[in-house]
Amino acid sequence: MDRLLEFSINHWDLVVALIIILMMMFGGGIMRRIRGYKEVVAFDAVALMNRQDAIYVDVREDKEYAEGHVLDSIHIPLGQLINRITELDSYRAQPIIVGCRSGNRSAMGCARLRKQGFEQVYNLKGGILAWQNANLPLESGTKRKKKRKG
Repeated sequence: MDRLLEFSINHWDLVVALIIILMMMFGGGIMRRIRGYKEVVAFDAVALMNRQDAIYVDVREDKEYAEGHVLDSIHIPLGQLINRITELDSYRAQPIIVGCRSGNRSAMGCARLRKQGFEQVYNLKGGILAWQNANLPLESGTKRKKKRKG
């Protein structure tokens, strides 16, 4: 133990580098558990929509949404999400996939939904750009809301 302490003192830079590498390796998994939502790639998002009736919430701005969005998505810009949260209340029992352009804004949207008590929240990893790269369909135009089953 004394030799380990001596090594750590004499080679503090190596110890710091080791700690940083370990944090990078394991920090992502720990942070995902702390955040309380999962990330899904485009094809997994489609599977969730088809098999578990997941809804897709697009948190991009109006102009971005009009240029192309996931079919039957619900559009609520990130800045309006908390004020319009009641629009999603009827979907609390369903998985909710949140997407934006690249996955950064949607991560914030996921965190906000989790704080509001939504349990099954997923972030579309890579956002609409990843969706397009996977050659999945988009529609363009104005706002649409998903028809409720019933």
